[in-house]
Amino acid sequence: MKPPWTPLSIAYLVLALLGLIGTFLLNVWSVVLMRNYLGDLFTSGPAVGSIGVDLLVVAIAGCILIVAEARRLGMRRAWLYILLSGVTAFAFTFPLFLAMRERRLHSAPARSAG
Repeated sequence: MKPPWTPLSIAYLVLALLGLIGTFLLNVWSVVLMRNYLGDLFTSGPAVGSIGVDLLVVAIAGCILIVAEARRLGMRRAWLYILLSGVTAFAFTFPLFLAMRERRLHSAPARSAG
């Protein structure tokens, strides 16, 4: 039997498609305009837009994961990681959440193998 498509899996799939289409179109635009992709990263251009879309989609998917995992594991105040990412950076808060998640997983009673 195939696993079901849950609302969470559909949300991740939609974000994956947005990430693919958004970055692909901006990368194609960069090639069509015969832009220096690496140079555009530092001076602005379609490459910057592509990276912006890339990071935004990853951050949204990460925020959904934070909320879903925190609920599943009974971690409180998960919204603080999301709020802090607007003040600091998602590159800080997401690994921080993963570290706290790992601690939570190892502090939980051992689950039976059966």
